[in-house]
Amino acid sequence: MPSSSASTTDATKSASAGGVQSLERAFDLLERMADAGGEVGLSELSASSGLPLPTIHRLMRTLVACGYVRQQTNRRYALGPRLIRLGESASRLLGTWARPYLARLVEETGETANMALLDGDEIVYVAQVPSKHSMRMFTEVGRRVLPHSTGVGKALLAHISPEEVRALLSRTGMPAATEKTITTPDGFLDALELVRRAGYAVDDNEQEIGVRCLAVPVPNSPTAAAISISGPAGRVTEEATERIVPVLQEVARDLSEALANTAQAQAQAQSHI
Repeated sequence: MPSSSASTTDATKSASAGGVQSLERAFDLLERMADAGGEVGLSELSASSGLPLPTIHRLMRTLVACGYVRQQTNRRYALGPRLIRLGESASRLLGTWARPYLARLVEETGETANMALLDGDEIVYVAQVPSKHSMRMFTEVGRRVLPHSTGVGKALLAHISPEEVRALLSRTGMPAATEKTITTPDGFLDALELVRRAGYAVDDNEQEIGVRCLAVPVPNSPTAAAISISGPAGRVTEEATERIVPVLQEVARDLSEALANTAQAQAQAQSHI
């Protein structure tokens, strides 16, 4: 028969393991809610996660009590307001990590460099390093735009299923920012196919007349992210594109590796606590 101290230790380990599993499941449910557009029903969560309804109901009750999820009048669940503060803080930190890489982009391309995330159905800019040219592009950090008229939006949506893209576009609409903005789902899906083939995205006067942007996704980013350069159409020409795109892709890979190393170091630190 094991001693009482051994039994206590085993019980503590078991409770700790159960707590970790519950935490992992709760985060998984939050991510599934985000992937579904921010609002889901319990049966949908059960079908996508494979967890039994009682388990999901228990976890959701805890998340609601903490303010990370709220229950709608139609009994569906939506992401809660307390996540906003966490997301904004994480976005600022990600932007801070990215700034040296954006500065390198400016140094090597001469144009303004940006980093943007897909936040729900919108693109949010989280970092920028301006060009040193007197004529340069400015995008306010924190600015939100619809993805269909931006290079970063195309780069971020290019590897999402056509069904999900159509659903997003139906929620946001496709207003024309300029006469060159793509305003039909079929046209946008055709543009995404070009992005997949070329390995980069272009905003050719679609967000603002006279401005061209080139963008690539950051591979394996902890949240969907893209980096871009933007400048006057007279400077960001087809010839310049051939020179700039390889630089963009190399910087995106280096930023991805840095983010992965940071996450790994944090995980190792946590394992020793």
